[in-house]
Amino acid sequence: MDLLNSAIGSINDFLWTYIIIVVLVGCGLWFTLMTGFIQLRALPEMVRLLAGDLGRRPSGRKAISSFQAFCVSTASRVGVGNIAGVAIAIVTGGPGAVFWMWVIAFIGAATGFVESTLSQIYKLPRGKGKFHGGPAYYIQNALGNPRLARFFALLISITFGLIYNSVQANTITLSVESAFGVPPIATTVVLCILTAVVIFGGMKRIAQVTEYLVPIMAMIYIITAIIVIIYNIDHVPAMFALIFHDAFEPQAAVGGGIGTAIITGVKRGLFSNEAGEGSVPNAAATANVSHPVKQGLVQSFGVYVDTWLVCSATAFIILLPAQYTIGGNLTGIALAQASLGSIFGIYAPMLLSCMVVLFAFSSVVGNYYYGEINISFYEGNTKKRLVIYRLFVVLLVLFGCLAELSLVWNLADLFMGLLCLTNLYAVIRLSKYAYMALKGYTSQKKHNIQEPTFDPKDLGDEKGVHAWGVDR
Repeated sequence: MDLLNSAIGSINDFLWTYIIIVVLVGCGLWFTLMTGFIQLRALPEMVRLLAGDLGRRPSGRKAISSFQAFCVSTASRVGVGNIAGVAIAIVTGGPGAVFWMWVIAFIGAATGFVESTLSQIYKLPRGKGKFHGGPAYYIQNALGNPRLARFFALLISITFGLIYNSVQANTITLSVESAFGVPPIATTVVLCILTAVVIFGGMKRIAQVTEYLVPIMAMIYIITAIIVIIYNIDHVPAMFALIFHDAFEPQAAVGGGIGTAIITGVKRGLFSNEAGEGSVPNAAATANVSHPVKQGLVQSFGVYVDTWLVCSATAFIILLPAQYTIGGNLTGIALAQASLGSIFGIYAPMLLSCMVVLFAFSSVVGNYYYGEINISFYEGNTKKRLVIYRLFVVLLVLFGCLAELSLVWNLADLFMGLLCLTNLYAVIRLSKYAYMALKGYTSQKKHNIQEPTFDPKDLGDEKGVHAWGVDR
């Protein structure tokens, strides 16, 4: 295992240093310019759309609302990456890594808009108000590359349903053992049972679970961070000064200097917000909306929620009590627990452990769905494949509970990088259609149409469009 871990780490160093960061940032900047800084100028519209859809039930007995789709994607986004991942970033790359997480979130919000809008444009109807879609579908139907589509479908199924879920399970086990002294095997059994109950219940149950779980857990965690900030209010200016200073002049303990701070911040930021990874579009495509841009804007806002709110909350919890040591052994969820314990006492790690369980389990559920929708991409006996896939998901949850922390995170970084490269290749080639859809949406808004509707003719090319009246 040590040899495997070392080999994967070496591959990751090369991919992330020389390829992925360049592609990720380059695409994000291009989408930002192409859309006229959509992540800034459309921020009020994002909030309006999300608030307006709260509690709405779309037409169709099994239809998924825009808010439910947002919650499913947020359930996947908001997980251990927001807690353990941020802690690892600070210990590895110093406080400056937090700044680069913020930067990649801002850039990534534009990427998130484009890929989610594309997933809505090229989604497929499933009857009863249901839809499905994602990168595999727009790669095949719009880009006309079925081989690459099948590769992506397989890759994301493995990455999210199996690899990422092992990360979530690993963190749950470590957190519960540290806080309550519960043996890993006991946590493993309970987690596997709960996972099986939810994922065998289907997408509607997943949407219902996440619709209520995600807002509650995110609010509790943010309130906790606010209390920490108030408790250490005198140190807040110094904390921000440290973040900005170390972003460009990292402490000597950070191996590789500014490069390590940037790479660490980008990796952990991407693992958390998933912008450009090709995962969120799978949830975005399920929403029953009147215009693709609506869900693109909603999902773009999700990047901010994940990184600027939840990840920042973790950073403040760790940096303000100053319990961390750059390059130290105390890292991940244990560091976050120690930081809270220094403020709230011995019961704080228990509280955080409970929140971690909620965060991570919601991610397990959300991650599974990304795998399910891409397993369904393959023709044949889908029901049989899904049963087998669900069993493998439960097995990888078991593996994650018992595996070493560094191994599961290195595997996650490797597969995350491969997903980004595959998805962004397609998104950059199809981005003009997202731009055309945005022009159509903006034009209707300028003419005081409060709820714009989508006309595929706005694209100039209706190839691959099947859910917007083209096939009728």
